[in-house]
Amino acid sequence: MRFRLGRLLGWSSAAAALAAAALIAAGSGGRSASEEADTNGVSMIEVEGEGSKYWSRWRGPSGQGWVEGGGYPDKWSPEENILWKVPVEGDGNSSPIIWGDRIFLLTSTEGGNQRSILCYRRSDGKMLWEAPAPSAEPERTYPKNGHASSTVATDGKRVYAYLGSAGLMAVDFEGKRVWHQSVGDVSAAFHGTAGSPLIYKDKLILYQDLRSGDSWVAAFDTATGKQLWRTPRPGKVGWGTPVAIKANGREEIIVSSMRTVFAYDPDTGGELWRCSGSLFEVIPTPVVGHGMVFASSGRAGPTLAIKPGGSGDVTETNLVWKVSKGSPFVPSPILYGENLYMVNDMLSIATCYEAKTGKVKWQGRMGKASREGFSASPVAFDGKIFFTNDDGQTFVLQAGDEFKVLHVNELGERVLASPALVDGKWYFRTAKHLVAIGAS
Repeated sequence: MRFRLGRLLGWSSAAAALAAAALIAAGSGGRSASEEADTNGVSMIEVEGEGSKYWSRWRGPSGQGWVEGGGYPDKWSPEENILWKVPVEGDGNSSPIIWGDRIFLLTSTEGGNQRSILCYRRSDGKMLWEAPAPSAEPERTYPKNGHASSTVATDGKRVYAYLGSAGLMAVDFEGKRVWHQSVGDVSAAFHGTAGSPLIYKDKLILYQDLRSGDSWVAAFDTATGKQLWRTPRPGKVGWGTPVAIKANGREEIIVSSMRTVFAYDPDTGGELWRCSGSLFEVIPTPVVGHGMVFASSGRAGPTLAIKPGGSGDVTETNLVWKVSKGSPFVPSPILYGENLYMVNDMLSIATCYEAKTGKVKWQGRMGKASREGFSASPVAFDGKIFFTNDDGQTFVLQAGDEFKVLHVNELGERVLASPALVDGKWYFRTAKHLVAIGAS
């Protein structure tokens, strides 16, 4: 179940020089990758303070799927290590987020005419409240997407949700609406909307690509919902989530999108740099480390490794490496130690790259080949990478330079949402349930 690619494809003219720069190899764990990123002057802006103890946004406090702490089981089944399991009304692929004893996610009912934030008690799964958004004409969606795919975010004061045509909404921890803000007409969103909002200081940052050409990236005040800036964009097809990074002292908002990866000034929305080479359908969220931003795109299309912090078009100067095949369509990649891991969800093939050079270390199949067979983004801890497919199977891989599946866990339900992990427990949103997994 292991094979290698014969060669790398698509290096930029600056690849050799940049790859030879002093990119220090990290250790075997996710946190060491973060420390190494700081050494190279490039790092993800992580959640700090109390929020760092929880899973308050898409891909957790690190923004990259890294899990801190111990006590998490790496084995489960419908009968093993299930702490509780409760029904979730409606439909949605929104991943759960966590703050304190609260779990938040989105759902939609009435064919998307009604969208709501749901709140559950983390200790026992009891549903505490539902906060409906103002009804709106639902945009046309792809069957796998639906009307509640965006993951909410919280700063411990309010919960923020992007609801497509129903706009942006913030509620307090009791479910009371604090503000609601229209984002304009999004009916031209191809296959519907799915990107998640990013909390950056006192701003909520979101982008939406539209086939009409009226695409944008915008910032909104977290306290009031007031739009602070809005920048037109050229992309037309994509469903991604922005990330905030620090590059040599400058903070940047990274948007990986159709044909091009962009960086924006978080205070003004002005474009800082752009790097071409992506395909036209982009879902995965970028990851950061070893002095680079790693952005995947398209249906098994290219992955780009970009040195951020430049100005203007940096395609010829800051593109460190590029591989043209094998990238994920839906799930995000994960950077863990020296390696970048991802799954080609069109074939169920996992790939491990040496992060600083793009060299393929291994490839291997996880389960049966299935078109669009993985949707959840991976997580990593304790020297293991966890990939969950749409059938609810979690493949536990040994992190490192060889392809090794340690075991496969079964939930017995369809899973499109990514898990949240806090205090030694996993929280999965399946097609119809919210499930807590922990050591029995």
